[in-house]
Amino acid sequence: MADFENLSPNDMLKEVNKAMTTVLVGGQSYKIGSRSLTRADLGMLRELRNELQAQVNDKNGSLLDNTYVAIFGGR
Repeated sequence: MADFENLSPNDMLKEVNKAMTTVLVGGQSYKIGSRSLTRADLGMLRELRNELQAQVNDKNGSLLDNTYVAIFGGR
């Protein structure tokens, strides 16, 4: 794993996606004998992914990504 302090938002996004895949494929936690492993919380990874995706999109000049417009007609 790379040093996260030196990664760009795009590289961090790739790492977060890998971590999410690991949790989805391998499970949140497991136990072998007296040892156990708990991986990162999937909800927290999703939030981080959304924040990083926003940073990547912002650098690409996509200011209004994930923005919706609702038009309500008159009576």
